[in-house]
Amino acid sequence: MPANKFTDNFAANIFTDDVMRERLPKAVYQQLQKTMQESSPLDIGSADVIAKAMMEWALEHGVTHYTHWFQPLTGITAEKHDSFIARSAHQHAICEFSGKSLIKGEPDASSFPSGGLRATFEARGYTAWDCTSPVFIKEDAAGPTLCIPTAFCSYTGVALDKKTPLLRSMQAINHQAMRVLRLMGNTTSNRVIPNCGAEQEYFLVDKKMYDKRMDLVFTGRTLFGSRPPKGQEMDDHYFGVLKERVAVFMRDLDNQLWKMGVYSKTKHNEVAPAQHELAPLYDDVNVATDHNQIIMETMRKLAKRHGFECLLHEKPFAGINGSGKHDNWSLETDDGINLLDPGKTPHKNLTFLLFTSAIIKAIDDDAALVRSSASNAGNDHRLGNNEAPPAIISIYMGDDITKIFEHIANGGDNEEPNICSLKVGVKTLPQFAMDTADRNRTSPFAFTGNKFEFRMVPSSASVAGPNTVLNTIVAESLSCIADRLEKATDVKAEIISIIKDIYNQHKRIIFNGNGYADEWKKEAEKRGLPNITNSVDAFKAYVTDRAKTIFAKHNVYSEAELNARFEIKLEKYVKVLNIEASTMLKMSKREILPACMKYAGTLANTVNELKNTGCNLDISAQTAVLEKLNTLINKLYTQTESLEKAIDKMHAMQAQGDLCKTAQYCRDSLSANMNELRAYADELELIVDRDAWPFPTYEDLLFGIN
Repeated sequence: MPANKFTDNFAANIFTDDVMRERLPKAVYQQLQKTMQESSPLDIGSADVIAKAMMEWALEHGVTHYTHWFQPLTGITAEKHDSFIARSAHQHAICEFSGKSLIKGEPDASSFPSGGLRATFEARGYTAWDCTSPVFIKEDAAGPTLCIPTAFCSYTGVALDKKTPLLRSMQAINHQAMRVLRLMGNTTSNRVIPNCGAEQEYFLVDKKMYDKRMDLVFTGRTLFGSRPPKGQEMDDHYFGVLKERVAVFMRDLDNQLWKMGVYSKTKHNEVAPAQHELAPLYDDVNVATDHNQIIMETMRKLAKRHGFECLLHEKPFAGINGSGKHDNWSLETDDGINLLDPGKTPHKNLTFLLFTSAIIKAIDDDAALVRSSASNAGNDHRLGNNEAPPAIISIYMGDDITKIFEHIANGGDNEEPNICSLKVGVKTLPQFAMDTADRNRTSPFAFTGNKFEFRMVPSSASVAGPNTVLNTIVAESLSCIADRLEKATDVKAEIISIIKDIYNQHKRIIFNGNGYADEWKKEAEKRGLPNITNSVDAFKAYVTDRAKTIFAKHNVYSEAELNARFEIKLEKYVKVLNIEASTMLKMSKREILPACMKYAGTLANTVNELKNTGCNLDISAQTAVLEKLNTLINKLYTQTESLEKAIDKMHAMQAQGDLCKTAQYCRDSLSANMNELRAYADELELIVDRDAWPFPTYEDLLFGIN
């Protein structure tokens, strides 16, 4: 088979530009391109032509139904399926799809979280076609479905989804970036597009074992489980040879994603046992966000076909690394200029230096918002625990780039950095120039050569929220820069002055060292950097005066939309903790306590039988084990009762309607109860006969895949 043959099927399930060019009249095709690039309105006549061509293409692929595929504030995707079937004037069944049906839907969707943005009796929601993200066909056991990416808003135009604010933020950063580029003398670029490459970490466990764990089924993470004798200490899983069963799944995943136009590029074993990663190529942030949702959905679906369950929770297992999502973010013009590429002479590249300065300023000015954008209940188990970036926001720039900024800030001319060759002492291996910035694995926001890698994003979350924040705060920073440049008589001199001022004012945010070190926490505190250790506190950044001002200024979120998202985040946090606590309670009452008591009875019978042998045997060991077992059972029972009371108190607080207080109670008291209950159960697991333990252990889950 020719080397490029596997690419023949790439984007086979995408209504691509080539397909549109072939099937649409030239005038309609050109109008659609103008709509996509310039946001000009699409007339209904053209929409009818596009819809007909789209339907005919879909029918050729065996499609019978279409759906407006959208992203409500649940963080996952939603869809309502409609068939192409219609009735002719002669009562015959025909296929029909109009432009109106393409560009607008009315899914109602009253049960999605809205944070008070709409009342139930005013529940109608509308989906609007996002023509900048490709229409695709999704295949599953039920057959192929035509998926039309859409925004979701209320009757009054309020954003009820994650896509709408993202698109608004893309408009904002494009506007401000173009202001700066024009003032710098760029007359050829017409748009600036934020790009994203979202690396996705995940776990695979055997589905038969998964089905026996109530905690995994209901919460996505193990609420009980003692650490196995071996975890990730040997580093033998990281980049290790793929197990054949896993490799078959990954190959199937690649093929499915490629058909839907997702550039699935890299796959490998991650640090923890049973943990893996997929990394796609970059795309504009809107398409990349849609693709990441497709990736997560496809992973879950295909895993079941291969006898796995895919875990996307941030911390499925205690004691080993959890999962994140590394959001690689950059800015590129429509004519191919990466504004964050330092080039061969970064010390002379004013575009790179100025736009990087804008990002430094943005991250420092709005560190709390950046932290908040990466917050959820699952991520609270990771951030700051020496397996993921610390909760303190800082920027890693690398020594070479930092030296350039330091030199400019100290009043010197742009100085060329010392670029070293990488030498390993083997003559047959090539020498090559070292990158101006290596990756710092402990940095939450690291410059990695021609982009920034936001390493805090939760593995289960949509990347829409974090990218909306990044786009908006950088747009605000660029706005301030453009305001200064517009008043300048000597633009180049003013650029140097801006770079100098920003670095001197915001260099506290730059840290190239070990983010895991305790010394960094002390140093960060001296620098005045916020250390927000939990989601409940982090969420508050969305409703500060600062957030309301900049989001309103750039038309990304209204104050009502921000308040709604704050409420939804708190509500989801409380619900997650409620489900976890309730699951723990049931597992303890129905599974762990009965199993331990039964085993204690068996052990007690053994002790009695040994006593009655008349052989005067030493049964001190058996008696000690029984006594320890009984003590732990009593503690487990008492703590189970305590957890039940804590859950009741939480429900009473919920009924009073104070979400903030309820969330704080969940964070402090409820979590403490859960942790104590787990400690007793995990200790019991080490005593109770393996065959008597009621569900699969960590050894089974993490090392049970052949």
